[in-house]
Amino acid sequence: MATAPPLTGLKVLEFAGLAPGPFAGVFFADAGAEVLRIDRPVPGHSHTLSATAPDITEDMLARRKASIAVDLKNKAGIALVKELAKNADIIIDPFRPGVLERLGLGPDVLQAANPRIIYARLSGFRRDGKYKDMAGHDINYLAVSGVLSVLGRSGEKPTPPWNILADFAGGGLMLAVGVLLALQARQQTGRGQVVEANMVDGASYLASFPRFALKTPLGDQPRGQNLLDTGCPYYDTYETSDGGFMAIGPIEPHFFKILVDKLGLGGQNWEGRRHDRTQWPALRTALTNAFRSRTRAEWEAVFDGTDACCTPVLGFPEIEAGAATGAREGDLRPAVALRSTPLLAVVNGGNSATTAEVRNRQGQGSGVPGQGYEGQALRPGEGGEDVLAKWRGWSKGSEYDVANGGLVLKGTDKARL
Repeated sequence: MATAPPLTGLKVLEFAGLAPGPFAGVFFADAGAEVLRIDRPVPGHSHTLSATAPDITEDMLARRKASIAVDLKNKAGIALVKELAKNADIIIDPFRPGVLERLGLGPDVLQAANPRIIYARLSGFRRDGKYKDMAGHDINYLAVSGVLSVLGRSGEKPTPPWNILADFAGGGLMLAVGVLLALQARQQTGRGQVVEANMVDGASYLASFPRFALKTPLGDQPRGQNLLDTGCPYYDTYETSDGGFMAIGPIEPHFFKILVDKLGLGGQNWEGRRHDRTQWPALRTALTNAFRSRTRAEWEAVFDGTDACCTPVLGFPEIEAGAATGAREGDLRPAVALRSTPLLAVVNGGNSATTAEVRNRQGQGSGVPGQGYEGQALRPGEGGEDVLAKWRGWSKGSEYDVANGGLVLKGTDKARL
């Protein structure tokens, strides 16, 4: 029987940011933690009765979170955050180095008041590196980490893969891993600690294998001319007659033989010639012509269920369209399945009426609107006052008030910083 998700009971204060910080926060929320986002106030709107609700923020990674709006230039707002941190488990700091420290919300201050708190801070560049004071984005972090230099086709410029590699994998996910390690350490020491992640080191760590390969025959050729970077003709994508694409990767000889046989290329000794780089242009031409002879659906019918390592390149819209019928792997699930304490579900279905195996795969609970294909936005102040009541028993007018759309701790000097 499934029990509560693994992070149930943990309280997370997430300072509002974009992309990697919220991604770490949504990971904690999906694992059962209560995540309270701290937004900038919208005077006349946030936390203001009878006023129109403030606009949603750009953050689409807000499912299962709540928000309070706090003016961090107001001493009473700073005091409110400090008071909340006394009972929080995790702080997520997405700002440039020094921002929260200058506001009096750095780790030394918050950990003095709450030695168990885990202060998780995320930066793009290294905090002690050459670029620490510069602005940047995913493409810049990949560039200085060395990772971008190995991404792209032969003879073409380096090509960044959206912002998933540095922002999300190297940044947000690495930060979440660091927090989980700190939680385990807290079990032993009783104390929290500062967790520092940056997207340069995170992306570099993810690229450990291709970096090692640069000194081996697996990857010692220029970009786009190696086995796993589209240099090899049997590790690439090919267009079909209807404009679709198939992806192939039969590295092992017995898988490769299945591929060429089913493509109608058997009997030409491609199995014996496939390691000869001088034969790669001819093999690529043969594969290109073969795949262009049929539609993607026709090739799927040929290769589905085989060991040819040949699959269709699916787009998110078609996966989403097939989610309801189970035609594709479109029912989005938690990132990892836990046997006894499943994470919360993304799609409807993982409830008490389903089997333990289904809950393990799909997660528990009723899912979220959009079922993982639509971001969940949040308005500054949305749901936050209910969380304050739950966490601390606070109510407006008693422990806190509203000033210019932001919450302030009562009894605190409200002078501007």
